[in-house]
Amino acid sequence: MSDHPAPGFGSLTLQAFLDQLASSAPIPGGGSAAAVAAGLAAGLVAMVAGLSEDRPAYAPFAATHARAGGAGRALAAQLLALADEDAAAYGAFAVAMKLPRGTDDERAARSVAIRAAAVTAAEVPLRTLEACRDLVVASEALAGRSNRNAASDLVVASRLAEAAAHGAAENVMVNLPALADEARVDELRGQVATILAEVADHAESTRAFVELGELREPELEPGPQSA
Repeated sequence: MSDHPAPGFGSLTLQAFLDQLASSAPIPGGGSAAAVAAGLAAGLVAMVAGLSEDRPAYAPFAATHARAGGAGRALAAQLLALADEDAAAYGAFAVAMKLPRGTDDERAARSVAIRAAAVTAAEVPLRTLEACRDLVVASEALAGRSNRNAASDLVVASRLAEAAAHGAAENVMVNLPALADEARVDELRGQVATILAEVADHAESTRAFVELGELREPELEPGPQSA
């Protein structure tokens, strides 16, 4: 069986994707699943923004609805693409692992290929993690500024995004031993820890504002830029 996935997970039905995920094939795996889960959360954020537009009670938050809705739609597309990238990155790593190692030259070439593939395999889920952070920033902005009848959907989005962030982080960390670059490893560990903390803060804030059940002040609009 090929290590490379079929074209675009977005072209599959949900059932077909789940069937692939449940098969014994190594891809799609946890990294793709995390990205898809975050994509679902992004869809929910866009939905809540859409359900809040053109509602008189929420008119003071129209700019927030536009920003968060646009972010949700863009992130949903980005995360679906990252699911494909994650599968491709794993496929490239698997190919590198299977390179011949019978001679010194072959072993050296294999080591170089593994390190290069591991860099990509770590950086793709890092981008998923960053997208999860952007997603919970959008969900937090909507909490208390959007349709109260859809408030629980923001909670679901925050939970999915937080779980997806931890899944993406695991996929960064698992590839670090193959990098053979301690400075880069330390840098990535620090980035993961920082972003996870940011995700947790915004996700918890989303849930806190939803639980409060009260409308908040509109977001401050950026002022004019000086020349």
